Amino acid sequence: MYIDKENFEAWMERIMDRLDMQDKKIDRLLNSQNCLDGEKLLDNQDLCFLLKVSVKTLQRYRKKGILPYLLLDGKYYYRASDIHKLIRERTD
Repeated sequence: MYIDKENFEAWMERIMDRLDMQDKKIDRLLNSQNCLDGEKLLDNQDLCFLLKVSVKTLQRYRKKGILPYLLLDGKYYYRASDIHKLIRERTD
């Protein structure tokens, strides 16, 4: 099968357009972190991964008042600064 120069360039242009679209989507995802007043918010999944604990453990920490949290639309969020403070207090 022979592809002439014009056909090849058209295909390459389409591929480059697609790659540019994907690049923009990735940038949008990376820059759309959960924030409240400029402060990063972590959800249960983020915090479980960070602390290497289960969702049940986070629930216990919330119930005991160890872990400060926000409840927005039925979902739990944690301020990154509160988590850093908690880690510093618990490791000293």
